[in-house]
Formats: sequence, structure tokens, C-alpha cells
Amino acid sequence: MKSVPFVGEKTQIISEERKAEATLRLNRIEGQIKGIKKMIAEGRPCVEVLTQLASTQNALRGLTKLMMRNYLENCATEAIRSKASEEIYDELMEVIFKFAR
Repeated sequence: MKSVPFVGEKTQIISEERKAEATLRLNRIEGQIKGIKKMIAEGRPCVEVLTQLASTQNALRGLTKLMMRNYLENCATEAIRSKASEEIYDELMEVIFKFAR
């Protein structure tokens, strides 16, 4: 049986496939950030830099969506099944409000 995460615990339930997808996304984001640093150093036009920043923010939102799905499908579900429902509902509310901004 999987280890069940509790509020504040550092347990993570994630498939190897999802880890690989997250890593791929992070590598792309890292490349985008390096590209933005280079653009700024080269004095590229502000609009070009802003366009790349918007693209990077969108990539981060995609990664957040992936990890949120994993959290709901695995971590939160396992915690609810383990009868740690009161704590997990508080944690869920915190997560929802943090990312609903």
C-alpha cells in the first residue's frame, strides 16, 4: 500500500511517467528562462522580452496544472481514503485558494 501523505508531511505520490513529464516541462521552462536572460543581456526589444515572459508564465501554469492533477488524483485521494479527511479538506481548501488567485 502507498504511504499516505498528511498535512505538512513531505510524502509525494507520483508515477514515473508523470515525473518524466514534469521534468520535461521544467527543462523547457529552464531553457525559456535562460533565453530571457540572454535577450535582456543583448538589449532585445521590451515587447519581445514580455512575449517570452508570457510564454514562460503559461508553461509554469501548465506544470502547475499537471502537479495539481497529480495531487488531487493521488495525494489527496489517498489521504481521504485513509480517514485523514478533516486535515486533507483543510489542505485542499488552502491549495485551492492559493492557486485561484
